[in-house]
Parts: sequence; structure tokens; C-alpha cells
Amino acid sequence: MSVITLFTGGVRSGKSAWAEQYAARLGAPVTYLATAAARDDEMQERIARHQARRPGSWATIEEPQAIAATLATFAPESVILLDCLSLLVSNLLLAHEDDPEPILEGEINAIITTVQAHELRLVVVSNEVGMGIVPAYPLGRFYRDLLGWANQRIAAAAAEIYFVVCGIVVEVRSLEAAWARELRQR
Repeated sequence: MSVITLFTGGVRSGKSAWAEQYAARLGAPVTYLATAAARDDEMQERIARHQARRPGSWATIEEPQAIAATLATFAPESVILLDCLSLLVSNLLLAHEDDPEPILEGEINAIITTVQAHELRLVVVSNEVGMGIVPAYPLGRFYRDLLGWANQRIAAAAAEIYFVVCGIVVEVRSLEAAWARELRQR
């Protein structure tokens, strides 16, 4: 059975740590699919902190853009933690600055389709940027809008959604509630 679980919240809210704990409790080997690129010292330090927190038994794949193609290589019922959707959107925006929307839409749709076709357990981490200050420059506003759309698309496909604020996780949608809705619709 394919399941997408989304952990979202503000920057430094604790969403990655919660997503890691969640993935670890699924009882299967976890692959950490990282979208960050260590382009400067500060980002290298962030990445090192994330790596140190993860169990040594977890595999790590660093892939900044081709997430759907990478997901297609996994066996059914694999558990993959994608950290994070926010950087995927940023990476695709900067790589295709002239017209990123069709590329992003294609990648997000392909991620959802691939998870379903391969019966994967995908845990997604993404920033909620729509609750903050409106960026002062056009590229920042465009990024915020693209990420908002991507978050909505993943959330629509997710069986479980958790919002993390101040290190506290709030259940938005649970798997049990999704199953109950599905049963009522039959």
C-alpha cells in the first residue's frame, strides 16, 4: 500500500526531527532522500547536524532534483524520507528560472504517481512559508507561491499530515481518519 505522510511547519520548527522519528517507527529500513546541496559552510553545517541525528543504518541518497526517477528505483513498501520539498522547489526554480512551473508541476505529479505505482511509504518534509512576511523581491514571492502550490498538491495526496510548531507536532490528518473516510465513501 502506498502512503504519503507530510510534515510541514516553519523553519527550525522541529519538523525534520519529528519526520525522522516517525519514519524510524515504521519498522522497515529507511532511506533518507536529501535535496540539499552543500554550497557554503553554513549549509554544510546544517547537513552535518541532520546526518548526525540519523541512525547509522539508514541509507542516504543525495538528489537535488530528480526525485520521482529516484523513487522509481525502490522496491514496494520501501520507506523513504524526503527532506525536503522546500529545497526541491528551490532547486528546480533556480535550474529552470525562465519557466519553472511546468517542470515543477511535472516533478510533483510524477512523485505522487511513482509513490502510488511502486507502493512506497514516502515521508515528506516541507516548510510552510505562506504564514510569514511577504518577500520583498519578485523571485522570493514566486518561490513562496510555487512552494505553496507544491505543498497543497502533496497534502492532497497525503494520507497523513502533521504541522509542527515550536517543536510540537499537531495532527492535521491521520491515516485512520483517511481510512474511515474511504470506508464511508464505499
